[in-house]
Amino acid sequence: MSTSPLAAVGVSKRFGDLDVLRDIHLVIERGEFVAVVGPSGCGKTTFLNLLSGHDEPTSGSVRRTGQVRMIHQQGGLFPWLTVAENIRLGLRDVASAEREQQLAAILALIRLEAFASHYPRQISGGMQQRVELARALVGEADILLMDEPFSALDYFARLRLRVELARLLRERPRTVVLVTHDVNEAAQLADRVVVLSGRPGTVRYELKLDLPLPRALTHPVVVDAVHRILHELGLESDTYDASEPANAAAGIEDEA
Repeated sequence: MSTSPLAAVGVSKRFGDLDVLRDIHLVIERGEFVAVVGPSGCGKTTFLNLLSGHDEPTSGSVRRTGQVRMIHQQGGLFPWLTVAENIRLGLRDVASAEREQQLAAILALIRLEAFASHYPRQISGGMQQRVELARALVGEADILLMDEPFSALDYFARLRLRVELARLLRERPRTVVLVTHDVNEAAQLADRVVVLSGRPGTVRYELKLDLPLPRALTHPVVVDAVHRILHELGLESDTYDASEPANAAAGIEDEA
């Protein structure tokens, strides 16, 4: 029996007369980081909901082994809870004797110990996203599904959060599926990029990136990957500067 924690086997999804996804076959290996990109409306978020179990396919099946945590596009922090209290929600399945120890460890890992008693409105957007990442990475869940998690942040905050995510995953490895419109983000973070076609979404192209993290956006492997993904999306990669802005490298530290 396969030990892969996630697999979509001939998955299709319809909403009434609307054919959203068609015959998707995708096996995600343990510890793999897979980014899913595709044109708007191709069913990326629907696919993530099927992987999470929040929705069921019209045909085909999803095999899921292990606990799943999900980070959505819109901020998921509870505004009436502090940073520490929000993170504790991810520790509900942990023995009470270990909760405070794990909370202290993850606060140190995201470098927000001094903000444990702050409310979401009192910290920056980048800090809020680090809290969401921390909440998803604590506890027993070993599968992380992310739906455009950095889309609401400005460009440089997104760059910093990519570095932060890579660092956190080195410390706490997880199987990750990231849905994104940002091909730079996909090429900079993922072990494998899956390109979906226009609706109904099918797997059009897969690209493996054998390059350790962190990755600079200007690294030739990343630049080539961006151009190949853009080509598969039907975009003119020769008019697209993958290194924009020129100093956007993976070594940026998050000051948010």
